[in-house]
Amino acid sequence: MALLLRVVISSTDARRLQLFEVPQSVESLISILKEKLQLQGQFVLQFEDPDFGNALCSLTDISELPSDKAVLHIQWCNSSLSETSLSVSSLDTASVDDSDGSLTSTTASVQRYLRTTSEWPLPFPIPPLSFDVELKLRRGNETYAETQTGIDVTRDIKMEILDKIVQAVFDIKAYPNNQEIESIASALISKYPCLKEPGKGKGYEGWLISLKNKLNNYRSKLRAAGCNEVSVNKKRKDVEHGHGFTMKKAKRGEVNFVPEHPCNHTDASLEEQRRLLIDETKKARSSMVVISEKMELTFSLRRKEVVEDQPMVVDVQQRWPALFLQEQIAEEFFRITNKDLLDVFRAAMDRFTPKLLKLYRARKAAFGEDMEQLLERLDERVTDVVNHRRTTALKGLPLFLREDPNKLFMTCKDTEDGAKGVSIAILCVLEDETQATSPEVVNIAVVLEQVVVLKDLPDISTALAYLFGLLYALNMSYPQALKYTFDTIQNVFMELGSGCTKRVLSLKNKLL
Repeated sequence: MALLLRVVISSTDARRLQLFEVPQSVESLISILKEKLQLQGQFVLQFEDPDFGNALCSLTDISELPSDKAVLHIQWCNSSLSETSLSVSSLDTASVDDSDGSLTSTTASVQRYLRTTSEWPLPFPIPPLSFDVELKLRRGNETYAETQTGIDVTRDIKMEILDKIVQAVFDIKAYPNNQEIESIASALISKYPCLKEPGKGKGYEGWLISLKNKLNNYRSKLRAAGCNEVSVNKKRKDVEHGHGFTMKKAKRGEVNFVPEHPCNHTDASLEEQRRLLIDETKKARSSMVVISEKMELTFSLRRKEVVEDQPMVVDVQQRWPALFLQEQIAEEFFRITNKDLLDVFRAAMDRFTPKLLKLYRARKAAFGEDMEQLLERLDERVTDVVNHRRTTALKGLPLFLREDPNKLFMTCKDTEDGAKGVSIAILCVLEDETQATSPEVVNIAVVLEQVVVLKDLPDISTALAYLFGLLYALNMSYPQALKYTFDTIQNVFMELGSGCTKRVLSLKNKLL
């Protein structure tokens, strides 16, 4: 059931937000608000209660929320308003360790360089310009409204506009695509009509060229200054000319692909933190709070290693064992994309499962016996129907996209080594000593590079979500035999990235 929200962020800022379904908990609602509205910091929610004349009441249970539409008020913790502007720099709190590695304080601020938005903003927010340029453009807009004549754009004005815009762009994305750059040019002449170019066309073709050139120049300056993200991408380009690098440019909606180290930290200092992190994971009663803090602190070092060195999974397990904890897979995915892995994936499953099953049934004859058997097994289920519907929707997805589901969803007996020879898979381990036609599933595991990296997962849906999160955490390419399936999960389910293949776009249009 859809839910329409009016979210009051401050006395001067209120947003309208449409949710396709009611979140399962208040915590899930807060996560959604942070993601959709690009909010940072800690806050609690109050709602206008119609039973008490719309007086404000604290939201402690999601069932208290009015059913169809509601007005929410954000109450910021510590009386501090979160910065909703798009900025690559933020202050996070990190724990400080004594030389012996013990946790002594949580009040020291470490400046971090992480982007805070997961989606390209539309319309693009043109940043404020210097007072004199704003004044000239305001006067120019007034004249344009009367005479349809633009202003004479001097070099100083143009440089001011381009400099401010490219800095704002880099705060969101290092390498925007052509469509995103065009949205900037369109937003520019929309805010300042006096900058519109005379003649035919859209009126911003010249600005489009200038923006692309300025972005290239800005990245060159950052590269010369030692910025990891653009330096890594420069190395990737070298492979096209046969210079020995095999890395690919980030193109899957990663918000923080290779961030800079926190202030006052180097490779050496973060390596020491990594060793302390390993010591913590080896403890019989390890602290998840300490592990999370150190994983957060060492994120930039880990990404640098994963992207530049492309280590094998077994090597990453040895250096970063905490990365394969379920909680840390979700947290790492959020650091990279600013999206909640499980909440977004489960919401997508709830939203798309009925539509996918309807598509499968409508065209099952076109997909042969495998699809018919998959749907027949679903129809025979009388218990745990919701879970089986989700599983069927996922197993049918490769079939619908003309790929082999057996390349992703595999089975083995509990007496066999099901990971041998497997590069990427969800592995269902079946009870061996049984004569039943449908043996019991005793384990659901995730396999990467012949290594069982996760096991004892509750269902196929959760396993696939964690597998997808690990592909991002380890910067692994999608397997060629399943590229359309994972493209669908990325672009349709998780809404990451700005483009998909024609085959996936066709499915997306059917679902939406």
